[in-house]
Amino acid sequence: MEASVFSLAELHHFSPNLGFPISNPNSSCTLSCPSKPSSIATRKGRLKLGFPTNLRASVSNSLSETQQYGTSSTIGGDKESVGSVNPVYIPTPPNRELRTPHSGYHFDGSVRKFFEGWYFKVSIPERRQSFCFMYSVENPAFRNKLTPLEVAQHGPRFTGVGAQILGANDKYICQYTEESQNFWGSRHELILGNTFIPQKQSKPPNKEVPPQEFNRRVSEGFQVTPLWHQGFIRDDGRSDYVETVKTARWEYSTRPVYGWGDVGSQQKSTAGWLAAFPVFEPHWQICMAGGLSTGWIEWDGERIEFENAPSYSEKNWGGAFPRKWFWVQCNVFKGATGEVALTAAGGLRQLPGLTESFENAALICIHFDGKFYEFVPWNGVVNWEVAPWGCWCMGAENETHLVELEATTEDSGTTLRAPTSEAGLAPACKDTCFGLLRLQMWERKYDGSKGKIILDVTSDMAALEVGGGPWFNTWKGKTTTPELLSQALRVPIDVDGFFNLLPLFKPPGL
Repeated sequence: MEASVFSLAELHHFSPNLGFPISNPNSSCTLSCPSKPSSIATRKGRLKLGFPTNLRASVSNSLSETQQYGTSSTIGGDKESVGSVNPVYIPTPPNRELRTPHSGYHFDGSVRKFFEGWYFKVSIPERRQSFCFMYSVENPAFRNKLTPLEVAQHGPRFTGVGAQILGANDKYICQYTEESQNFWGSRHELILGNTFIPQKQSKPPNKEVPPQEFNRRVSEGFQVTPLWHQGFIRDDGRSDYVETVKTARWEYSTRPVYGWGDVGSQQKSTAGWLAAFPVFEPHWQICMAGGLSTGWIEWDGERIEFENAPSYSEKNWGGAFPRKWFWVQCNVFKGATGEVALTAAGGLRQLPGLTESFENAALICIHFDGKFYEFVPWNGVVNWEVAPWGCWCMGAENETHLVELEATTEDSGTTLRAPTSEAGLAPACKDTCFGLLRLQMWERKYDGSKGKIILDVTSDMAALEVGGGPWFNTWKGKTTTPELLSQALRVPIDVDGFFNLLPLFKPPGL
């Protein structure tokens, strides 16, 4: 999750360096959680591998911007150089396996306030480093910055497209434009791209194209599909609060392992079938809980190559934002006998209606050995205790299982941007990919107590986030879904399947 809303006055309460209240990074949780995980490795140490079965990572010296890598020419250049890792491009097939609902671009063409954001992460356990790619589009009904007349008609709006990367050693890059005419997204598939600057005498793409064609037509930009990701961006100098890199380029392929549901079964909507309707916004969908990626990233003078690196993707969209939220994600674990992927989060979101009322929403979901374990408000109870920074404790139960997790970090974190209503793409959340995490799950006995332990794993590469605010105190919460809504969400309605029978009426994004 990477969206927030807060008043401009609240921004002044944030630390000018980190964007969040200064707090004790060693703060402890009092929720009944497992003990803190031991320090598995130093920040730049090596993690014992859990998710992938065979991974190789290597680093080479800086390569010039005019070189080309692998089998396709690098953006902006024409010289040749062949790397040792050459990812293989495969066009996105129709009706692909593990496709989740809400994979497509949800913009419906209306002038209502709207944003959509995407998040893709690749973890490289041998280096204990991660790369988080974040893309966003705001109010795409207005392809350029609003004119005074449009502001008078529709009110103030922020427009544009942003690309951010939080990469190795907590360094960061951001490129942003107030225009969106060169942004495109597939209506029903996880395929999108943007051209910040086209190659001379070239027309920007408006759909997925082969890597070589993309490089011939795009000087600065990106394209991403469920199976392929490439791009080149240049920092625009707007982020003086964090250490940045000047440029980043990347090219890698991905083999999905987990979508959002059991392997071999129909994949689920993360927020239930009501996510097909514009209520309880913003909506959230994990598109790939776990995958294996192969390719390279050039970052801060290094070319980092990887094979079968654990990867992840999610998205959110809508016209409103949570008041505040937290998020935990990890798919690199020690102690696992199979592939494990965890996503947990909670937020304070506004309920639809004439009055301003809010509800706590949260989930803990685990993929393990091909099975999906779902702890959500409509099948059980989720509770949490999350500090302004440094400690994330959660516990949950459903009819069959119980789960507990605790994540901590002594890393100071990095402030990231999110498409906010009041300031556009502005600093609004803080992240680290150096979290220490312990995750435990048990079978649930008939009396609600813990039975056989199913999972007991640790990591020192958990991605952790807090956002929105203000965050002045530890947030203790519990899911409070109204019973009527809970019952409605438990009804097994296949919205995606229904609209597949009536494709002309299928809403965008689904």
